[in-house]
Parts: sequence; C-alpha cells; structure tokens
Amino acid sequence: MKIGRYLIAFLFLMALLITFGNRGLVDNYLMGKRLAQLKGENHSLEAHNRELGEKIVLLRSDPAYIESIARRELGMVKESDIVYQLSK
Repeated sequence: MKIGRYLIAFLFLMALLITFGNRGLVDNYLMGKRLAQLKGENHSLEAHNRELGEKIVLLRSDPAYIESIARRELGMVKESDIVYQLSK
C-alpha cells in the first residue's frame, strides 16, 4: 500500500516538473510565442532594409531622385526657379 502512495506521489511530482519545470510545457509555450514575435520583428526589419537598399540605388544612380531629395529636404532651388518668400 505504501509503494502505491509513493508511486502516485512520484508520478504527481514528475507531472509537475514536466508541466512547470525548466524547458517544460509552459516554458515551451512561452518560447513559441516569443519566437513568433521575433520572427515578426525580423520580417519588418528585412522590409525596412529592402527599402533602404532601393533608396541607396536611387541615390547612386538617379539624378532626378537626388534633385527631388535636395529640393524637398534641403530647400534647394534651381537658378531658373522663382522663389516667393512670405513674411508674417
């Protein structure tokens, strides 16, 4: 009779360790969720890197793109452009 109790206690302890222990079922579930989150972040970073690579190619080879960046971000104008300055 005592052997049956010890066996049940041992099996119960092993079930707890398998479920909640290090690398157990709960830990495995949490790691799966973390892996999915990291894969999503990785995918968004890869897309951002592709966009930056396309901009690099345009900046190295497309004069019209360089001109549009200079006009938009630096406020540059051509010699033939007419500039209107409004004061407050």
